Amino acid sequence: MKIWKSLLIVLIVLVNLAFAQPSFADRPKFSKNPDYIEVTKALKELSQTKDAQTQVEGLTPEEIRKRTEELTLQKYALETGINWGQCDNQTGNTVGVYGKRPNKEEDEDALYDNNLYFLANGQSTENNWDCDGIYLANDVKVANFTSSPNGQGQELLGPAALKILDGTQLVIKTNPDTAAIDLNVPTVKVLNSKTANWFIPDISQAIINTRVPNAP
Repeated sequence: MKIWKSLLIVLIVLVNLAFAQPSFADRPKFSKNPDYIEVTKALKELSQTKDAQTQVEGLTPEEIRKRTEELTLQKYALETGINWGQCDNQTGNTVGVYGKRPNKEEDEDALYDNNLYFLANGQSTENNWDCDGIYLANDVKVANFTSSPNGQGQELLGPAALKILDGTQLVIKTNPDTAAIDLNVPTVKVLNSKTANWFIPDISQAIINTRVPNAP
């Protein structure tokens, strides 16, 4: 009788392992994520700069500190499996934002990897819906833009798609003095039709403002 009980216990353990194994296999391999590799490399470079008490060309100690803090949180978000970002529009205009369809089944027949939605002024995309980035119209510019975590600020003029990392809340504002777009994160990645399968039209901000807001 004891043998049967032992066999039954072993069988239960084996069944549990059989069902539990896929969950281990599905864990995100963040270490192979290109965004994670880039963030980790940038943090290492900034740390070495701080330890050596040297200054990155074009960056002040305060800018280095802010970038280090932001990258630290982005690295943590990628490590913990946070798989969505949020976009907050404070520009005074409608903004184009990118993300997947709410119904994933519809993505199978989609022409693009991400869809272009329209976010009204004063609105944020909803929690748990992944805002992957924003669209920059052909007559809109970002004044202090950086595509590399350790790079210097430069001017960027659309049309372009600006991609953000998961776990980031991107706040987009209009500078009242220059009318350029201000971003609250230190770096974003620029995409075009050659580097990503996103819909990046060559249109003006005036046309964007005529669209019905439909971002989740």
